[in-house]
Amino acid sequence: MPDGQVLELAGLTKRFGSVSAVDDLSARVEPGQVTGFLGPNGAGKTTSLRMLLGLVRPTSGTATIGGKHFSELSSPLQTVGAALEASSFHPGRSAANHLKVYARAAGLPASRIDEVLGLVGLADVAGRRVGGFSLGMRQRLGLATALLGDPGVVVLDEPSNGLDPEGIRWMRSLLRHLAEEGRTVLISSHLLAEVQQTVDALLIISRGRLVFQGGIEDLADPDEYATVVDSPDRAALSGVLDGRGIDYQLLRNGFTIRHHDPAEIGALAAGAGIALSNLQSKGASLEDIFLELVSGVRVHESAGAVPDAEAPAPAAGLDAFPAPTGEPAPAVSHDALSSEAPTPHDDARPSTALVAVLAPPRALRTAAEAPEAGPRQSYAVASTGVIDIVAPADHPASRPDEQSADQPADREVQR
Repeated sequence: MPDGQVLELAGLTKRFGSVSAVDDLSARVEPGQVTGFLGPNGAGKTTSLRMLLGLVRPTSGTATIGGKHFSELSSPLQTVGAALEASSFHPGRSAANHLKVYARAAGLPASRIDEVLGLVGLADVAGRRVGGFSLGMRQRLGLATALLGDPGVVVLDEPSNGLDPEGIRWMRSLLRHLAEEGRTVLISSHLLAEVQQTVDALLIISRGRLVFQGGIEDLADPDEYATVVDSPDRAALSGVLDGRGIDYQLLRNGFTIRHHDPAEIGALAAGAGIALSNLQSKGASLEDIFLELVSGVRVHESAGAVPDAEAPAPAAGLDAFPAPTGEPAPAVSHDALSSEAPTPHDDARPSTALVAVLAPPRALRTAAEAPEAGPRQSYAVASTGVIDIVAPADHPASRPDEQSADQPADREVQR
């Protein structure tokens, strides 16, 4: 049985011109478990995987497999199996012939081709041309290619993409089986709910930087979770809780109890002969925690301290306007609003989400609504906090043929 290898990223950095795709990323992936690699689009996941596999040269830092760079491995296909995309196939070749090319290059026996095709569920279509395969079938063929050398390390980029529910369940089972054999399994994904059911550990990055590493159970503080319990006989349940000195809060869906897990409360109710209609643990979901981590709202100690100078600025929102007063607000010019150039990270992953903006108080609108003020401009605030001035329909700047290159064509006007 192949042995898993430790994957080590140490100060890994990659810059493309002025854009920093990966910035001082340090992480460790252990064998014997499935590790999820998460991050929003443009976070640097694929670039990190490519540097690990020797496809991209780092600007600085190292990425090693069992203490060695990928180029130093004596038997790469038998050590690391990787599938980073589902389209790197010659459409005129059959699935079996595609694998035969890799088997001959690595000196593997031809019998291994039938084994992996059967493992991924493509044995019945081994003679079909890949050009007629669906996306899900291409994903399975990519996985077969990765497993051809029976490697101890498996690296997959979005392995569940294109799979139907049955295929996703199959993929989950296969990944768990590979990890239980002692292999190192690293997968990137955007399907947070699926990741939550599959992985043992997580690496989360945002804008090329590590924001979390550890087990799923380490994502949130235990105090963020509470046990919710309910019974048709609430009086009896509250009496038992009071008798044990357990603090609770009675809400519409039952009793909310902190610092006590559901197993303890369930055993307590069972011992008192109280039937329960609800017993669950409630807290922040993986999606909520993920969004807070990548936006900078939540900072986890596993990522280290975030310097104040680099902390993300809060998004401008509904509190952007002051309370109505008798004093006129200072004028803000269009140049002042657009004077700050976006950072390279913003260029790599622009935000298109718009936040609703309240109209300013009447006292602040008087001058703008005067007839001599000219055409009225609208504006929108993106989730990054950037204020975007939108010219009126009859203004020359709003015409597609006269729009500047740095001005988006599809803007949402807040009226």
